[in-house]
Amino acid sequence: MPATPGDQTRPTVGFIGLGDQGAPIAEAIGDSGYPLLVWARRPASLEALDGVPFTAANSVAELAAASDVVALCLPEDSDNVQVAVDGGLLENMRPGTILVNHGTGLPSEAQKLAELAAPYDITVLDAPVSGGHAVAVARQLTTIVGGPAAAVEKITPIFKTFSKIVIHMGPVGAGQFGKLFNNALMMLNQRNIAEVLEVAAELDLPLQPLIEVLRSGSATSFALQAFGGAVTSENAAHLKRLQLIDMGLFGAAVEGLGDQARNVVDQAVSASNRLPELTATIEANAAPAE
Repeated sequence: MPATPGDQTRPTVGFIGLGDQGAPIAEAIGDSGYPLLVWARRPASLEALDGVPFTAANSVAELAAASDVVALCLPEDSDNVQVAVDGGLLENMRPGTILVNHGTGLPSEAQKLAELAAPYDITVLDAPVSGGHAVAVARQLTTIVGGPAAAVEKITPIFKTFSKIVIHMGPVGAGQFGKLFNNALMMLNQRNIAEVLEVAAELDLPLQPLIEVLRSGSATSFALQAFGGAVTSENAAHLKRLQLIDMGLFGAAVEGLGDQARNVVDQAVSASNRLPELTATIEANAAPAE
């Protein structure tokens, strides 16, 4: 069993969810000297933390009882509830401790988790992250937080181990709103890129120098810069599925706002569906490496 770091003056962080982003987040926390306690449903998942000081918990209850802060990085809101309630996390966490959700989900579900935790005197923060796997590995994520200011301030040093910036959006649920709006705008930017390149193709303009102009000039964006790096023909179909999930969440979060919100959802979904085709076009016309 890997050893826990020796610095016991820092809060012990319990971590559940060693996926694409969770593993590098947990690695950053452990490497930064925080005592790290990890539980994984499959022991093989712990291999993602090779070389990182941590202790493997035998159960969710054991992790909960020994942690000052528990971080979840799970795929869906239902997974959080399953671990927190059915898995015994909340009933075994100590009063006054903090539960953080780094996954992307519905603002209403973040509020529901906070309501479930309130009788145990546990503070819940929704703190989804933006940047993707490569940015997580570089410890340059944007962490978007919803919840009480005092709790956010208390554990911001933990967030900073894997973040280039930490933004407190407001009360519980606001972090999820920030993440969903961020994702929606990125997808709309992808749609704009596709439409501009389609017009250029109709004019028989050479796309390679045009893409270089767009990347270098005032038209550039994170969405455009990501092609060939975080977004490739190998992972575009996978990213498309993730984007469509995110837009489903965004649509549910803004349901009832009317035509303007539906228009944003429809355009973003259209962009996500075209992501593999757009990725292939940009890769085929990218400037050769120097």
